[in-house]
Amino acid sequence: MNTRYVSLLGLGFGDCGKGLYTDFLARAWGAHTVVRFNGGAQAGHNVALADGRHHTFSQFGAGSFNAGACTLLASPVVVHPTALLVEHEALRHSGVPDALARLRIDARCRVTTPFHQAAGRLREWARGAAAHGSCGVGVGETVRQALAMPDTALRYGDLARPSHALEKLEAVRETLRRELDALPLPATEAAAQERGMLEDPTLARRWLAAVEPCLREAPPAGRDAIAAQLARPGTVLFEGAQGVLLDEWQGFHPHTTWSTVSTAAVEAVLADAGIAAPVRHLGVLRSYLTRHGAGPLPTQDAALDRLAEPHNADAGWQGRFRRGQPDAVLWRYALAAVGRLDGLAVSHLDAIGRTGGLRWCSAYRVAGEAQPLTALRRGAAPDLMHQEGLTRLLASAEPLYDALAVAAPAAWIERIEALSGCPVRYGAFGPEAEAVQAFRPLDF
Repeated sequence: MNTRYVSLLGLGFGDCGKGLYTDFLARAWGAHTVVRFNGGAQAGHNVALADGRHHTFSQFGAGSFNAGACTLLASPVVVHPTALLVEHEALRHSGVPDALARLRIDARCRVTTPFHQAAGRLREWARGAAAHGSCGVGVGETVRQALAMPDTALRYGDLARPSHALEKLEAVRETLRRELDALPLPATEAAAQERGMLEDPTLARRWLAAVEPCLREAPPAGRDAIAAQLARPGTVLFEGAQGVLLDEWQGFHPHTTWSTVSTAAVEAVLADAGIAAPVRHLGVLRSYLTRHGAGPLPTQDAALDRLAEPHNADAGWQGRFRRGQPDAVLWRYALAAVGRLDGLAVSHLDAIGRTGGLRWCSAYRVAGEAQPLTALRRGAAPDLMHQEGLTRLLASAEPLYDALAVAAPAAWIERIEALSGCPVRYGAFGPEAEAVQAFRPLDF
């Protein structure tokens, strides 16, 4: 039996159904490995089972309810070891006792520490009204610090050498402590607690002791071991985190995440392992737009707030969970940015009937003038100034809706297929795998 590779890539601002489809396809194909290839502990992929169990997957692959399915955290992933232990315990209570034993972590993965998490939260508070929309788990701070000081960046493999890891931890703590001295931090108890972590000279050693169970159950994996896992006969699923509209280079700066969401990012993991094989890429999207916290959402519509969202709350670091009508302008941009797709997987098709029909945005009005479907143009190269310009455009955009609402799933599917040039291969009419219908499933 050969190995087949399939990726799931979000076409929105996240929360589009990647967890649902990872679980569904892992079951359907008996996937032996789910690869996380981007992002970190800020992911939140919900899987609801027909027996009532539910888990929001953060770092473990959303195929973990399937016995024998391993999670592989590839080298671009930012690992949060103590959060892994917390998530493992939650999975144990949900009937998955061996998630850590089924975990493979590339030794090159960057590691989030309490110092990164504290610094990231303090920076976000210091931004005040200009907050970026941080998840508060330290992923962005980990990447920023690793780029600024690559010699002191903590990698998962470093944890196997405690004295070496301790030196790096202390260097990180001291650097971040000095940087935070220059920021206008709020005089709150919460800020004082986060600041106290950067002042504590004992925390690094205590944290290293706390992560030892993670290191013992999931020791650092070298490139050869990663390649062997990926080459096993059967199915390998690549589970994307976030969505391409939050991509660090293609998203709308500064309301983005330090993560790359693209077909090229998936294929780079295989190339790094020395595997030259085709990947079938699926774009995942909701029937309507959503996003957490700060950032533009031109079609935001309070009328959609009546749609139940039991696993996406307004509380927490990201802030309010917002809903918007279907936006063909944003989806067209996402399709151009993500790379070539072999089909689409759509969630929340059942919401169309519950809303009495969704309004389809086909263009924007900006500064009094109608802008066509091509209003958002990608930059020729990674260019954050260009992306900031797109952010300003979106902030001032007024959606122009088609005269008739889309009142049935079949009509919605026809619209998105015409827009994307891709077939809708799978559609979900509820939160469980049993609610997924295979319209034109992938064949191999």
